[in-house]
Amino acid sequence: MTEAVKAVDEAYARLRALGDNPAFIHVVPREEARARARDVERTTQTLPLRGLPFAVKDNIDVAGIPTTAGCPAFAYTPAKNAFVVQRLLAAGAIFIGKTNLDQFATGLVGTRSPYGACRNVHDGRYISGGSSSGSAVAVAAGVCAFSLGTDTAGSGRVPAAFNGVVGLKPTRGRTSTSGVVPACRSLDCVSVFAGDVAGALQVLDVMQGLDPEDAFSRKPEDVGLPLQAPRVAVPRKLEFFGDTGYAALFDAALARMQSLGARLVRVDFEPFLEVQALLYEGPWVAERTAALGAFLAERPDAIHPVTREVIERGRRYSAIDAFNAGYRLAALKRACEVAWREADVLMVPGAPTIYTIEQVEKEPVALNARLGIYTNFANLLDLAAITVPAGRRADGIPFGVSLLGPAFTDRALAALAGRFSGEEVRCNSDRVRIAVVGAHLSGMPLNHQLTERDARLVRTARTAPAYRLYALSDQRPAKPGLIRVRNGGGSRVEVEVWEMATRDFGSFVAEIPPPLGIGTLELEDGEQVKGFVCEAYAVAGCEDISVFGGWRRYVEATK
Repeated sequence: MTEAVKAVDEAYARLRALGDNPAFIHVVPREEARARARDVERTTQTLPLRGLPFAVKDNIDVAGIPTTAGCPAFAYTPAKNAFVVQRLLAAGAIFIGKTNLDQFATGLVGTRSPYGACRNVHDGRYISGGSSSGSAVAVAAGVCAFSLGTDTAGSGRVPAAFNGVVGLKPTRGRTSTSGVVPACRSLDCVSVFAGDVAGALQVLDVMQGLDPEDAFSRKPEDVGLPLQAPRVAVPRKLEFFGDTGYAALFDAALARMQSLGARLVRVDFEPFLEVQALLYEGPWVAERTAALGAFLAERPDAIHPVTREVIERGRRYSAIDAFNAGYRLAALKRACEVAWREADVLMVPGAPTIYTIEQVEKEPVALNARLGIYTNFANLLDLAAITVPAGRRADGIPFGVSLLGPAFTDRALAALAGRFSGEEVRCNSDRVRIAVVGAHLSGMPLNHQLTERDARLVRTARTAPAYRLYALSDQRPAKPGLIRVRNGGGSRVEVEVWEMATRDFGSFVAEIPPPLGIGTLELEDGEQVKGFVCEAYAVAGCEDISVFGGWRRYVEATK
C-alpha cells in the first residue's frame, strides 16, 4: 500500500470518527479517492502536495460535484474546477469532499446551515466558528492535511482560532475567486486551514497566481517585514466580553512575542473598529444582496431566516450611501496608517470570546457581531492576515491570535507566525525562486543539483507566450535553450518553479555551462522569477521544439 493510499484510508477513518458532527456536505467515495491516490503515486513528476488529502468549502466549485453554498435549493453542478482547486489537484493533492458552512458564507458562528450546526472539535457544546466551519473542523479532527475556506469578514480566521488550527487569509486578490460563489465579490478571499504554518504557506504557494478570468485577481508580490525585532501594534483597549480566560491567554501571547525580540506598540484601535462596523452596518452588505438578489426574490423561503435578514438589509442603502461610505473608508484608512507608521505588524485576538451553540441560537445576530471585531476590517483595509493557536482556556477551549500586515506581507507574516509557534518558516527574504525548463526538471538528469541543495518544488507553471524552445546540439546531458522573442510569435513553455536558499543560489548558478545562463522569466500568471535562458547564437540551426509545449513532452515523444 502506497503512502498516498494510507493517507486516504486514515482520512476516511477519521471522517467516520466525526460521527454526527456535520462537517461535510458531500464526501467522495473512498475507492474513488484511493484510485486518485494510486494515480498520483504512479506519477514520476515531483508534486509539491503529493498525496495530501484536502477538503473544499462548499461555496467553491469542484467539477461534477454540486455546489450548494449551504442552500440545497441554490445548488448547481459546475463543469470545471475553481482556479485554486485545479492548481491543488495538479500539485498532487487528493480531494476528499465538500464542507459545511454558514449559508452563503454569511456568519462567523457555523450554525446557519440546513445541514446542521458544526460543533467545536474540542467541546461539542461550543460553536465551531464560521462561515468556514466544516473546513476548520476537517483539519482539526485530522481528516485532512489542509482545507480551503473563504474569508470576507473573518471566516477563515475565527474557526481556526476556535478549533486550534492555522488559518491563513491571503492578501485580497492573491488567490483567485473564479469558481467561488460570491459573498462580497470585491472583498472575498480563498483562505487556507492547516495544522501548521509551513503547511498553510505551501498550499498558498501552489494556488496563488494571476487569473485572467477573475477581474479582482492580482499579481502575487512579496513585501518583507523585520522579523528579528518587529514592532508589534496592540490595541490600547481590548474587549473580551467578560472572557477572562481569553484575556489571560492574550497577555501570555504578548509576552511570548516580546520574548522573541518584538517591541509592543500600543495604538488607537478606534479607526479599525469603525472600519469593521462598515462591513455589516454600512452599504457593503448590499454587495451580498447584489450577489443573491435574484435568488432572494425568487426563493426567499429557501434561505436561512438569519441569513435572509442580513442579506435583505442591503436593500436599505442607496448609491449615495455607498459613495459616502467609500469616502469615510478612505478617511479611516488614513487614520489607520498612523498605526502602520509606528509598527510593522498588528497583533489581536483571533476572536474576543466564544459561545455555546445554545447561546448563539438565542441571540444569533448580536453574538455573531461580537466575534468579528478583530477580523471584519482586514479586507476593507487590504491587509494580509494569519491566525495561529495560542493556548487553551482551563476548560480546554482553544484560543488563537491573529497577525496582520499590509498587502502582500503574507509570507513575512507567516514567517513571524512560525517563530511564534516554534516553527522555522522561511520567507522570500532568504529564498530565491528559479524556473527550470530542461535537464533540471524533476526526474531529469540534473535535478539532483536542486535537491542536494534542499531546494523544493513550489509549482508547475507555463511561461508567458513570449518564448521559443530549441533542442540544443552537442549538449550532454541533452538540454533545451529558451529564447525570448519580440513582437509576437512566442509560445507558452512548461516550467517547474523551485525555491532554494539564497546562500545556495550562487553555487548553483556556477554549475551552469554556456550557452545557458540565468535571467528573469515572465510566467503566464504575471509572476516574474529567475530562470534558465539561452544565448541567441546557440540556437542557430537547432530544432525549434516549441510545438511540444515543453522539454518533458519533447523527450517523451522522441524516445
